Amino acid sequence: MRGMKIIFWVLWRVWFYVLMAIPILVMLPFLVLSILTERGYPYFFKMARIWAKFILFGMGFYYKIEREQELDKEKSYMLIANHTSMVDIMLMLVTVRKPFVFVGKKELVKIPLFGFFYKRTCILVDRSSSRSKHGVFDRAQKRINQGLSICIFPEGGVPDDESILLDHFKDGAFRLAIEHQLPIVPMTFGDNKERFSFTFLSGSPGLMRVKVHSFVETEGKTMADKNNLKEQSWKVIHAQLLEFQKEEN
Repeated sequence: MRGMKIIFWVLWRVWFYVLMAIPILVMLPFLVLSILTERGYPYFFKMARIWAKFILFGMGFYYKIEREQELDKEKSYMLIANHTSMVDIMLMLVTVRKPFVFVGKKELVKIPLFGFFYKRTCILVDRSSSRSKHGVFDRAQKRINQGLSICIFPEGGVPDDESILLDHFKDGAFRLAIEHQLPIVPMTFGDNKERFSFTFLSGSPGLMRVKVHSFVETEGKTMADKNNLKEQSWKVIHAQLLEFQKEEN
């Protein structure tokens, strides 16, 4: 039985990368055209949402999204969520219809095909370089001026310790939100770790629950409020993760 599971997991993981490539290859000319100018980004974003849905459904995932508050299409936001899986990117894309830009680690540019577009559409950060971190603020400002929102997974990566439900948040998302007076939109992804974690021989098709929480306002806030906003956002997501666990039991 264990051997059958291992075969399934290996084939399923390979299938994930096949699914990532198929829509990119099909839409390739249109994707390339959409990234030639910054004005084309909303069209790229629409195709990225199609790509995300294709992967999720192809992997046997289906999602249930509960929203406490709706985003205003005329405003920009700071989108944050817990981070446990590669499919966090896809789930964020299907959850938020308003165009946004990811701030993410530069290592993902190494993924074939995906990395090419990731490099040209996301705000990349080298966490080992303070210069790179400071550059994020300038690039984010440019995107916000274009009417886009920003998405950051504030844990800064997936916790090394499997027992950690939600790791400590880094400052970056909250510094950006305060500097640009962006409402913070906390989101909780309830099942991504169980469905498709970074552990290779693991996972299964099934439900992915999403809770979009009420916004944490930053209007009038200063850097002196950063830690309070960070703690407030962490508590909201952590409490919801515990609630999701109760629902399972």
